[in-house]
Amino acid sequence: MAAKKPSLPDDVKRFIINGLAAFDTPSQVSAAVMEEFGLDVARQVVEAHDPTKFAGRNLAPKWREMFEASRTGFIEEATLVPIAHRGVRLRALQRMAQRAEAKGNLPLAAQLHKQAAEEVGNAYTNRRELTGKNGGPIQTEDRTTASLIEEAKRLGIDPATLGLS
Repeated sequence: MAAKKPSLPDDVKRFIINGLAAFDTPSQVSAAVMEEFGLDVARQVVEAHDPTKFAGRNLAPKWREMFEASRTGFIEEATLVPIAHRGVRLRALQRMAQRAEAKGNLPLAAQLHKQAAEEVGNAYTNRRELTGKNGGPIQTEDRTTASLIEEAKRLGIDPATLGLS
């Protein structure tokens, strides 16, 4: 009879589930587990913690709920393309900065840290806030055809010349 493989500690399972919920691949999560915990966890074992995959169909309800909560939190503001989400970009920048530091490339690491700070500070958004007079709200006016005809008549303009009838 084959010996039963030891179960992963809960903190490692949480780490795996959060990584998968954030759309990291099983290979990326496996490498991250090795780096974070010093444990060599096979890609297939990692994939078994993803309830959206066939391999994760038997995931315990506790972990399934954690995955769903983590995934929902991750994609709440995300677009359909994961890299368009700030969290994905920051995670990638974090990985790159760690690699650059580990290889002694401190100028690149500093550049990546600066880029991450700019990302958090909304330097890479196209968001523009428009305001009305003196910084107040923009005033809008809804006008009906009847009110436009009345205004044209008041100004002595034939409404028909304006395409109003």
